[in-house]
Amino acid sequence: MELLSWKLYPSAANKMSSIFTKIIAGEIPSYKVHEDEKCYAFLDINPNAEGHTLCVTKKEVNKIFDLSAEDYLHLMEFSRTVGLAIRKAIPCQRVGMSVIGLEVPHVHVHLIPLDTMADATFQKKVKCTPEAFETIAKKIQTQL
Repeated sequence: MELLSWKLYPSAANKMSSIFTKIIAGEIPSYKVHEDEKCYAFLDINPNAEGHTLCVTKKEVNKIFDLSAEDYLHLMEFSRTVGLAIRKAIPCQRVGMSVIGLEVPHVHVHLIPLDTMADATFQKKVKCTPEAFETIAKKIQTQL
């Protein structure tokens, strides 16, 4: 028999902080774009395009439709605000939005500057230096 099984102790699995919770708490550094009382937005460190931003709830919830209606609507309004700033700051045809949630068990919205469909597939990635990430974050912040 296993000494520790998440199947036997599901409440223990739920108490582990996600990487996003650690970012929000400042335990892991991020390139913050925007923050309010319920949500936090930061640049994706493995972006599909320059300006690829994640909007996350501060409350750690695994699945988007498990959010309360109030928190869901707040996340969408927060994401809209950030998306409009991205559109002004980053040259692109449009800003796409994606909610997938398979890699990190914490509700998050991807906001991705798009010029082609390939930008939305998560197959094409761009590399940014720390300096480039800082510059991009500041560009978006100035549009908020």
